Amino acid sequence: MKTKAFPHLACRMNSNCTEAGCDEAGRGCLAGPVFAAAVILPPKFECAKLNDSKQLSENDRDELRIFIEKQALCFAVASCSPQEIDEMNILWASIKAMHKALDKLTVRPQHILVDGNRFRPYKNIPHTCIVKGDGKYMSIAAASILAKTYRDEYMKNLHTEFPVYGWAQNKGYPTRLHREAIKKYGITPHHRKTFALFEKQLKIEF
Repeated sequence: MKTKAFPHLACRMNSNCTEAGCDEAGRGCLAGPVFAAAVILPPKFECAKLNDSKQLSENDRDELRIFIEKQALCFAVASCSPQEIDEMNILWASIKAMHKALDKLTVRPQHILVDGNRFRPYKNIPHTCIVKGDGKYMSIAAASILAKTYRDEYMKNLHTEFPVYGWAQNKGYPTRLHREAIKKYGITPHHRKTFALFEKQLKIEF
């Protein structure tokens, strides 16, 4: 890899147990599912390039995804649909997606590290919430990369069906092009109806 090295991330919080890192991608989007990943790394895992997915280029993330999937003891990716997001709100949908990812792991973790400050208990397994954890622990950083790359891939595929929204570039985030396309063409079944899809009107027109 040609990425620069980042400050060393801790391999795990508790070295005496099997630990899974969890993170999500797509909370701030106007369209598409929210994705989450759960990753269990081997005890002596090392990767100087690993960091919070938001600090990496798209090419770096794609390369790291391959490396993580080869090196992880196990990993899983899951999502919650726009309909689920509208039903329960984005926070709980994000947590539900993490639970779905944990359900798919082939190794049962003894401790869960979660990026952020909110989580719902999962099957009586102890968990720790860590603000900006994707820049502190390798397993969370790895989960952030898998969640981000899988979601980006999903949105690129949707772009071929709905090209006017620019999802191949904006991935469903609220860019000007995306909002203008919503105003011109309306919404799709992939848009989150409970989100502010249109820019607020700043002045009254007479």
